[in-house]
Amino acid sequence: MTSLPSSSSAYEAVIGLEVHVQLKTRSKMFTRVATGFGEPPNTLTDPVVLALPGTLPVLNKEALDKIIKVGLLLGCEIAPVCKWDRKNYFYPDSPKNYQISQYDQPICLRGGVEIELPGSARNIMGEHKTIPLTRIHLEEDVGKLNHGAAESLIDYNRAGTPLMELVTDPALKSPDEAFAFLTALRMILVAAGISDCDMEKGQMRCDANISIRPVGAEKLGTKVELKNLNSISFVRDGIAHEIQRQTAVVLGGGTIRQETRDYDGQTGTSQSLRSKEMAHDYRYFPDPDLMPVKVDEAWKTALRVGLPELPFEKQRRFFAEYQLPYTITSVLVPDRALSDYFEETAKLAGAAKAQAVGNWIANDLLRELGAAGLAIAESKIRPAHIAALVALVEGGAISSSSAKEVFVEMAQSGELPEPIVDRRGLRQSNDTGELEKWCQEAIAANPKAVAEHKAGNEKAINSLKGPVMKAGKGKANPKLVDEVLRKLLAAG
Repeated sequence: MTSLPSSSSAYEAVIGLEVHVQLKTRSKMFTRVATGFGEPPNTLTDPVVLALPGTLPVLNKEALDKIIKVGLLLGCEIAPVCKWDRKNYFYPDSPKNYQISQYDQPICLRGGVEIELPGSARNIMGEHKTIPLTRIHLEEDVGKLNHGAAESLIDYNRAGTPLMELVTDPALKSPDEAFAFLTALRMILVAAGISDCDMEKGQMRCDANISIRPVGAEKLGTKVELKNLNSISFVRDGIAHEIQRQTAVVLGGGTIRQETRDYDGQTGTSQSLRSKEMAHDYRYFPDPDLMPVKVDEAWKTALRVGLPELPFEKQRRFFAEYQLPYTITSVLVPDRALSDYFEETAKLAGAAKAQAVGNWIANDLLRELGAAGLAIAESKIRPAHIAALVALVEGGAISSSSAKEVFVEMAQSGELPEPIVDRRGLRQSNDTGELEKWCQEAIAANPKAVAEHKAGNEKAINSLKGPVMKAGKGKANPKLVDEVLRKLLAAG
């Protein structure tokens, strides 16, 4: 039971997350049958998955490699020895009536996930903090129940898929922190090739444990578990709803019951599923068919070689190495393919042009890809295209507005920018003699603007640029136009 002061501002929420992630492996956890999604029901099965008499499990090393990689990425202690346990429960989607899991000797302990909280108008980049983890262990997934009007059908395609369970400490304080945690975790796992983390396909699932207590208290309040949170936004919204619900109960003189609740993200409501006055008795015992696993230093060293850079470490490097603004890095960093594309382009263009490269990718390239429904790997615009276009703009060969037109054509045809520029006659004129003639004509035709500029009105020069650009039919270099106009005006 939880008892709180009468004012809602006098309490705080304490949140812990349990995140289940299907590992991206070719075969299932204890058999060679393939993993997959969207296949006809009950086609990804075999005698081991269906727990037929006489079958024995065989460990999937790829799954072990991937969970050790996760532990290394998140700074966990990798257990030198971990064992396998049978977690007994009786659900129709569990063919064996037990799940092979890890109980008291998980493969990864402690560690943490760096998160970024929402920014503000004054500081667009929010606060960073690390959420500590309790453990990460490996187990097998169960099947899926499909409920009809009068019957429920079982699909065992998902059963036996390698499943990583990551448990945080009760260390999150708000719905926003939970949202940031899942966002950061998904970025890491996708970038490392651990999982696609598609929540709509059940590849990433989250349960949240929420309690409230007086501000400053150390003892945790009564915990309520939220189930069936099938999107990161629903996790955030469900936690916010549960905090409000618990607050209303306590301020109304009631007590919080330990229970599991189902949150409906469509309606923003929840309902009790079952009470949990006592923890479930799963009757864990070591699986007699599986040997413990020893993880030595050589195994960990071999896996470290292929570890990717963590997203926020990459973001800090982009700040320092390329001087990219947060608005650009926040677009590039979450997508490993996009950030790799940027670095390849920046290498071709030169570090000095990295900001221009980032702008073209984060704005124009993503716009064109979105309109065409293409992934970055399918784009006809390759790093060499953008590097060449940036060189043309920075070198004064074409204007920024012309470059926009060239970009659209590159996206459609895959042609390099220079042939497009020449074919369409988009090169700017850098002939200072011709520019001086156009500038002198503009000055002679606009005495009012000249007088205003001499009187100190800097903006008046813009009234002279328009006629010059018109005379040059859009091919006059704007930078040179400005220089020549100022030179002539200063000379009187």
